[in-house]
Amino acid sequence: MGLLRELEQKNLDGVIRELTENPTCIDDTTEKGVPLALYAAELGDFPIVKYIVEYSRASMNTMDEDHRTILHYAAKSGNLEMNRYLVEKVGMDITAGDRWCVTPYQIAYERKDEKLLSYYKERIGASYEEMYHNPIRRGMFPDPSIVRVGEDYYMVNSSFIFFPCIPISHSKDLIHWEIIGHAITDPQWAALDELEGGRGYWAPDISYDNGKFYVTATYRLNDTGTVYRKQIVVSSDRPEGPYSKPAVIDEDGIDPSIFHENGRHYMLLNRGARILELNDDCTKQISEAKLLYYGDQKRAPEGPHLLKKDGYYYLFLAEGGTGAGHRISVARSKTLMGNYEPCPYNPIMRQMDEGAAIRRCGHGKPVCTQNGEWYMVYLCGRMIGDGYSMLGRETALDPVSWTADGWPVVNGLKGPSVLQKKPDLPEWLPKETASVSEDGIRSVAADAEQTVTAAAGWDKKWMTPRVPEPEGILFLPSGIRIKGSRFPLKDVAARNILLQRQTSFCFRAETGLFIPKLADGQEAGLTCYYDENTWVCLALCKADGYYIQAKEHIGEKDILHEKYMLSDDCAGKKITLKVKTEYLRRLFTFCVEGQEETAAAELPDVFYLCDEGIRMGKRFTGAMTGIYAVAGEQKLYADFSHFIYQDIE
Repeated sequence: MGLLRELEQKNLDGVIRELTENPTCIDDTTEKGVPLALYAAELGDFPIVKYIVEYSRASMNTMDEDHRTILHYAAKSGNLEMNRYLVEKVGMDITAGDRWCVTPYQIAYERKDEKLLSYYKERIGASYEEMYHNPIRRGMFPDPSIVRVGEDYYMVNSSFIFFPCIPISHSKDLIHWEIIGHAITDPQWAALDELEGGRGYWAPDISYDNGKFYVTATYRLNDTGTVYRKQIVVSSDRPEGPYSKPAVIDEDGIDPSIFHENGRHYMLLNRGARILELNDDCTKQISEAKLLYYGDQKRAPEGPHLLKKDGYYYLFLAEGGTGAGHRISVARSKTLMGNYEPCPYNPIMRQMDEGAAIRRCGHGKPVCTQNGEWYMVYLCGRMIGDGYSMLGRETALDPVSWTADGWPVVNGLKGPSVLQKKPDLPEWLPKETASVSEDGIRSVAADAEQTVTAAAGWDKKWMTPRVPEPEGILFLPSGIRIKGSRFPLKDVAARNILLQRQTSFCFRAETGLFIPKLADGQEAGLTCYYDENTWVCLALCKADGYYIQAKEHIGEKDILHEKYMLSDDCAGKKITLKVKTEYLRRLFTFCVEGQEETAAAELPDVFYLCDEGIRMGKRFTGAMTGIYAVAGEQKLYADFSHFIYQDIE
């Protein structure tokens, strides 16, 4: 490769000769697959890069396999003059994210390149420390809705069949959040027992009026009956709850929200945006639903939210379905009941780059800060492999600006940001010390390493598919005790599965299990779980002796990996079970106390733990990890000494 040789020798005359004799050679790549135009930027010779930009056939939209641009490589070179040229003359984006959401700004920051950081700060108007990364809520936090009360912000997200239902998060800076409660915590009120994965509580909304918080959501049933969808409303004087018993609104549709105006309360829901009036305490429907507006794209219009500003009612909708075509549109009217005119800039949020890290963006709700800045929270998905969103749908945040003709647009119509300037709000972090609620349950604020022991209690990041049995999960001085479920993980009736969201593509998790006396067919262990249709586990089992085995369940198929027999006297000893994850890869290991750690199974592609993994049921959630026990027809109590989850960035 003549051009490659001339680039590495930094010979401008040789580069010109090669490109003149063979113009298409600029399309070649290095042995590592890096396009030569990008590689030239990494080598740091500005005259050569300038010539390539202005005289070769190289496209400045060229990216490598990791979706890195020429500016990513220029940032690695540290050549300030080259970076200035690419930003100011070519228009390259300092905050553009690659497949892993790494930006040129981050590269300069990690290299501690003070000159380049100073220039980037000048261009952006903020230092790297004054920026935040999307998504702001990582892991399964879909369908966000937000409300501000004074200087406090509250957000709700879908919980589907997981209990407690509908997490309520709090923040003071819009960037850092902690779960402070749930909208439904009473097991009988949850009504989750028979629901299949992906059903349950969809697309909640939180609002505030006259000293009271309201949460509404769709209660999605199985497809076996004649009624599939109902709406529920709960209320409380306190954002964390407890909330009232769910009031049922028997109106079909999904994605309800509540709009309060002059003492009256209106529910909006799809298709398009339909509106109905509620009574004074929002527990009953008192008018028929009427269509306000069907949408701009008119494909899967849902998630309606109303905002009144400067004499207009602004109606926000999610459209295009919750996959690659997802988007946010807006329309407005001078009167509540319309007619609504569509925004000429629609969609005001959509990811147009099919190879970007952050995709499937939509279902948003705006909020105005106490300082008059506007922001939009919306759902998104980060992709790996061949388009797998293993972490489910997450929550992102971007600024909203208002055009001269009075329309809101998100992030300047540039789509979702990876790196964005922080809101003009005091920085706030969740509490780092444990707190005790009035009911005696202790919770620990979020941190990178999530450890639950008896000292921590039921952390609000824990959840279970459907409602656990009474005393099915106990936090004791010795650790966590799980009562074995009568039914296996692949059954809708399985109970007492204790899980946390997977919040990064790479993580490690481990648990310690005091080996119980098992009957044949019983098991306990560590699981990476999506729903009853798709999961993998590292199980301590018994059948003609104790053994460790990794198991995969993919739809109707079970894959059983090699058995590792344990000694006959292992009962009572402690065994450590671990999983290390790198994107779609899972490595399971185990170690009986006093023995060497052993690899049990390496799974190269757990695609089935993603929304897109298989076509079975409603796949809207995300991957999780945790601990479980299966008893069958006999009793079993499994005692776990600890559980550790840690993201690996």
